[in-house]
Amino acid sequence: MLDTIFFVCGRSHATRIDDAVSDIAELISGVLQGSGIGPVMFIAYINELIYILEQFGIKVNMFAYDVKMYVQIVNCVDTERLQGALSALYDWAKEWQLEISVDKCCVMNIGAENCTPYLTLNNSVLPIFPNIRDLGVIVSNDISATTHVTDVVSKAHRRAKLMLRTFISQDGNLLVCAFITCTPVTRVQHCKLVAPYSS
Repeated sequence: MLDTIFFVCGRSHATRIDDAVSDIAELISGVLQGSGIGPVMFIAYINELIYILEQFGIKVNMFAYDVKMYVQIVNCVDTERLQGALSALYDWAKEWQLEISVDKCCVMNIGAENCTPYLTLNNSVLPIFPNIRDLGVIVSNDISATTHVTDVVSKAHRRAKLMLRTFISQDGNLLVCAFITCTPVTRVQHCKLVAPYSS
């Protein structure tokens, strides 16, 4: 344990670009990056947050430093639980000197029973959105893949039109090869997998 304390205390940082080196700055917070123990330390650092939020009866999912909270809102007590969890999140971040990007936070109602809870984070009212982009996928409040598929297809059409205008050659094989090379394959395949047949 003492080795870990020495590993995180008394650290400094300097930035080097070619032969130029910046002044040395003392690091007072954060997790050391670029080391084997860094990811483990980050998990230990942020893991407490899950337990704090679950005390409010909130389902929590995390990916790196992104936090998603889920709760079924039946009445105003559920809204108060969610607001309490948001306040606890803010207090935890403030204690650990982390800044929350409130402008990237929002609320999304999922399902037929849409309510409009008034939720705040750091005295800022959280907007309610019908669609949210999460890890590159657009999630809709009706849990439909239509918005995401439409977005991916629209981007593919724009890219194809740009290639048709840019390339002098109109050889179909060359254009298909260029399109496949310049279009992330996972997005195209994702549309094929996600777009179920509907009549």
